[in-house]
Amino acid sequence: MITRVSSVPDARRGLILGVAAYLLWGAFPLYWPLLAPSSPAEILAHRIVWSLVVMGVLLVVLRRTTALRALLRDRRTVLLLCVAAVTITSNWGTYIYGVNNDRVVETSLGYFINPLVTVLMGVLVLGERLRAIQWTALAIGFVAVVVLTVDYGRPPVIALILAFSFGTYGLAKKSAGVGAIESLAFETAVLAPFAATYLIWLGVAGQAHFAGEGSGHVALLVASGVVTAVPLLCFGAAATRVPMTSLGLLQYLAPVLQFTLGVTLLSEDMPPGRWIGFSLVWLALVVFTVDAVRHHRRELALAAEACAL
Repeated sequence: MITRVSSVPDARRGLILGVAAYLLWGAFPLYWPLLAPSSPAEILAHRIVWSLVVMGVLLVVLRRTTALRALLRDRRTVLLLCVAAVTITSNWGTYIYGVNNDRVVETSLGYFINPLVTVLMGVLVLGERLRAIQWTALAIGFVAVVVLTVDYGRPPVIALILAFSFGTYGLAKKSAGVGAIESLAFETAVLAPFAATYLIWLGVAGQAHFAGEGSGHVALLVASGVVTAVPLLCFGAAATRVPMTSLGLLQYLAPVLQFTLGVTLLSEDMPPGRWIGFSLVWLALVVFTVDAVRHHRRELALAAEACAL
């Protein structure tokens, strides 16, 4: 009885942390433009370097250095996290480029279709089998991409890169099975030498904006490490307290907020064809999510029956 009572506030705390994580990710379109006139590549390099600093501090404070040393002894885990490092770099860079070039709505599309891409990758890479309703959701998503390609006059490249890079990143992280803090610390440590070299080159070439735009600009660039770490920590804390079905539903908060910011505050163009394409994506997600929730409940019911026997 005591355990049950104590778990209620714990679950509530997890839900609040999960909402905070996705709302922070959803608000990113308001942050990255503040770092202009730094280019997306320079911003990305600073994000990697300062994220490493923050994650290094967290490793020490939270006493996760032992876990980091353990993963370094496993060659398979190291290779998987190297793949994760490459894919998250392309994801971060593409997102920053999209946001800072007035394509926030397209970046939101990438995270809307990400669940569908993740399912597709499970079929293609892991050989998973889908239920008929899941194939229906994928088919609707494919039609949506075709409609948006016609509307844009080109494939929604930014959205597709974001969806597939994050899907690959998630697959690599899931296969590695390592904690969020030590894994991101390793990933940024792999990337940091390249990022630091690029920043040094910019400085030597006289093209860096780190120190030439005032102390406020310096603070914003340095804060990119904290901006990266805080939602990740909130998400990690939520993942241990909230059922995966609830967490799966929360993931839509970020692209919904990004889309809303793009259409309202940032006044990005949304012609009728684009509304049709996004509506099809949302329909696919509704079909996919309803099926996932029903399947999860069915599995729980079967497990309860098995335990009763």
